[in-house]
Amino acid sequence: MVNVAGPMWKNALDRPEAIAIRAQGEEWSYGRLKDSVAAFAGALRAAGIDSRDRVLLVAPSVPEFVVAYLGAHLVGAIVITMNTMATGAEIGYVLDDSTARLVIAWHEATTSAETATRERGLPLWVLEPGAQRDRTEPLSEPVDLAPDDVAVLLYTSGTTGKPKGVELTIANLHAASTILIDYLGVTSEERMGTALPLFHVFGQSVVMNTALHLGASLSLLSRFDPGRMLEMVRADEITLMSGVPTMWNAMLHAGGDFGPEQFGSLRMASSGGASLPGEVIRAFRARFGCEIMEGYGLTESSGIATFNPVGKDPRVGSVGRPLPGMRIEVRDASGSVLAPGEVGELYLSGPTIMRGYWNRPEATASDLRDGWLATGDLGKVDDDGYVYIIDRAKDMIIRGGYNVYPREVEEVLYGHPDIVEAAVIGVPDEHYGEEVAAVIALAPGAEPTPDELRSWAKEQLSAYKVPHLFAFVDQLPKGATGKILKRAIDWKSLPGLNDPADRGAVARR
Repeated sequence: MVNVAGPMWKNALDRPEAIAIRAQGEEWSYGRLKDSVAAFAGALRAAGIDSRDRVLLVAPSVPEFVVAYLGAHLVGAIVITMNTMATGAEIGYVLDDSTARLVIAWHEATTSAETATRERGLPLWVLEPGAQRDRTEPLSEPVDLAPDDVAVLLYTSGTTGKPKGVELTIANLHAASTILIDYLGVTSEERMGTALPLFHVFGQSVVMNTALHLGASLSLLSRFDPGRMLEMVRADEITLMSGVPTMWNAMLHAGGDFGPEQFGSLRMASSGGASLPGEVIRAFRARFGCEIMEGYGLTESSGIATFNPVGKDPRVGSVGRPLPGMRIEVRDASGSVLAPGEVGELYLSGPTIMRGYWNRPEATASDLRDGWLATGDLGKVDDDGYVYIIDRAKDMIIRGGYNVYPREVEEVLYGHPDIVEAAVIGVPDEHYGEEVAAVIALAPGAEPTPDELRSWAKEQLSAYKVPHLFAFVDQLPKGATGKILKRAIDWKSLPGLNDPADRGAVARR
């Protein structure tokens, strides 16, 4: 049975009473999950959704996300997941690019989806608590597909600024789960937990799919709150939790009576999305008695590539070594493999690497070369095989674990009548890791305030992509061809971007 929903289906047949999902004080057994997924799939089939049709899902980390996601897979559809903060324009772009036939949106996040579907005459299903649809004949079993069939399209922007659909196959997703299960030595008795968004590759591939593949339970928090996350860990006796650095830092500073004695079940925390400071790792171990293990992966690698060895102290500053089946090379600009310790671009190969970009043969050929993925990340590998990320060659900003692509934001800013030039950069931030900053040259006589520009940008961008810091300059530095040189921008000297007190008074909302 080749289907993303296949492992969950088998676990439900073998252990129907085992708990699959815990959320908001409610428990979903594998048997209940299977029945709900089958009913949802039956409704999709009755609506004419068939194998390889694209279905767009906009929902937070709730059990109903899992039902709709697996229900679409059950009929063989390709699932596209998007942020609940996506605007109508962003959803519309993905609908046009993917030629999706149906949008499913959580009942509290329908506004943008309604706009996009109405403009295109597409159907919109509102996903209600319980994920019930009109009574139809449930699907009796998952549709059998080919391992290389595309399972999901996860849209991510590149240097062109236009989002690209990353094609992850059934084999990619199954390989990611299998590799993690074997490497971590986890069992079906695990109680996994997260507040990560399931629409993102980390929450979806690395956490959700792995838990359901394993037959473990997964506790979900739809909106991260440090106190609630700690309480969930304690109440649900979580053994393995996953998150991003801003979450661990917030939990460290949360109040309440939380210490090692409350977390006897917790063995490991997995961290990704951004670099984790060594002091956070040490402080977390001291307060909660739990080791945070860092890993590295991209959407194009199904979210996994490296991880720190289990059972050993993590090598602070490193994202670990390649996972079994994964290979990493560091290459120079000519494509030659560099020696240990030398910095170059990281290339990945292995069973989790994407099939390509949806309808983007040129972009696929550019990033996939003889089975190797050019990550665009600069790094090095030491003599022991540990990988270190040095910089992001593609200028991507990671704000609180969310990827922000400067070119996409810049294109929106350039649409403002008062803006002549714009460069979006990441500025170090104690809480988010990086904050989105815009350095702008204005038209003569124009005097928009940062608040006005933020409000304007929020109409076209998800909230986490909107610049929170602004600096105004006469002109931006450029090279001989007229290209703006971001690395020549001295953000430390710019009012509004450097001094924390100035940021709060001038530029931060």
